[in-house]
Amino acid sequence: MSLTIKLRIAPTISHFDLNRKTQKNPVVLRTPIYHSNELSTSLLFRTKKMAASHVIKSSLIEPDGGVLIDLVVPENQRELKASQAEGMEKVQLTKIDLEWVHVISEGWASPLKGFMREDEYLQSLHFNSLRMKNDDGYGSIVNMSLPIVLAIDDATKEKIGCATDVALVGPDQKIIAILRSIEIYKHNKEERIARTWGTIAPGLPYVEEVITPSGNWLIGGDLEVLSPIKYNDGLDNYRLSPKQLRKEFDRRQADAVFAFQLRNPVHNGHALLMNDTRRRLLDMGYKNPILLLHPLGGYTKADDVPLDVRMEQHSKVLEDGVLDPETTIVSIFPSPMHYAGPTEVQWHAKARINAGANFYIVGRDPAGMGHPTEKRDLYDPDHGKKVLSMAPGLEKLNILPFRVAAYDTVAKQMAFFDPSRAKDFLFISGTKMRTFARTGESPPNGFMCPGGWDVLVKYYASLQTEEAKATVSA
Repeated sequence: MSLTIKLRIAPTISHFDLNRKTQKNPVVLRTPIYHSNELSTSLLFRTKKMAASHVIKSSLIEPDGGVLIDLVVPENQRELKASQAEGMEKVQLTKIDLEWVHVISEGWASPLKGFMREDEYLQSLHFNSLRMKNDDGYGSIVNMSLPIVLAIDDATKEKIGCATDVALVGPDQKIIAILRSIEIYKHNKEERIARTWGTIAPGLPYVEEVITPSGNWLIGGDLEVLSPIKYNDGLDNYRLSPKQLRKEFDRRQADAVFAFQLRNPVHNGHALLMNDTRRRLLDMGYKNPILLLHPLGGYTKADDVPLDVRMEQHSKVLEDGVLDPETTIVSIFPSPMHYAGPTEVQWHAKARINAGANFYIVGRDPAGMGHPTEKRDLYDPDHGKKVLSMAPGLEKLNILPFRVAAYDTVAKQMAFFDPSRAKDFLFISGTKMRTFARTGESPPNGFMCPGGWDVLVKYYASLQTEEAKATVSA
């Protein structure tokens, strides 16, 4: 057992400085940039040299728990399992519940094997992590910052009674999974909201959409999913599981995978950041860094750009050559969005570990939003990257804080912000970008590729047409 575990010392962090000089053999400095624990020790390790004949395996990073969880029932057992499920008490799922079934079933939340039982829920809620159970009952820690739970109401709890297994029914009324060895426990909504968001202010999107109308009980258990989750929306081919992504990284012989999550359209500032990150990884000695462009595909709030529009826009970015298709994988991350700032960004990073990414790009105010009742950000915009750099269970992931990009009015393109000539830079927020597209006003030339911008303009024009029709019919 290591000294770190014995002393329960806060883990050292993995944090890359991409401004370092070129090195033949990449060096990862595992030293904290935010010195929160004076007992933390510095570790130094070198990436092993790989012989030219060595086939690079995409277990560039192990999944949490060492094994990637896959809870989809094998085809030869599906008929039997479906027959068993028919005789069980049924639990109705919402659309967002189904998204969580998808997330759990493919291993994004490994080592989680189902909806959380109470001990897992309390660890997640209070510690942002889970402790693995070894033979001696005491094991290593994995990050798990968001409770992944299933709520039921009083009537469903009473109907389940003493049953040990239940069937889960999707929004289309088809049985999609079995939950085994169930445990039902109290759903203290106020505690959950306060600890996840740091506030119980009204107007939190996920709270109002999911938690407030949900039942007063939570049901946990081991999940068996009868077949892979599909949405039949024309985008299923983009929904690569962690297993599929790791296989693709192997096929491309990636020696570094850097993940970039977003829930907005890609502008040229994003592209500048992603291309610059790849260049710097090459400078550090990596031979084939691959970008995982990973838009969030689950629930988002009403004023966010819908997934199908974002995916069309992302395709145009690649078609226009803003990002290189040969070194970029575009895939959908199926998780719902909480807008829970530093708490949620840990979940986003942890899930990418399970997908095989060993670098994670984090920027200003990740997973944040404006305060729902006051004119300010809900979270400090720097806290997300600081928390990621110190979070328990994320030590093996290399965190890449990105430089701020803005529109350079002199060069007439997106560029990294230069404080020495701050007056030359224009910051275009997501809100302002959406306002431009909604009003038909063009952004500054060089802000976004023309093909991508056209997608947004057409989307907002279609919204205005629908609103006009609704007004006339009313």
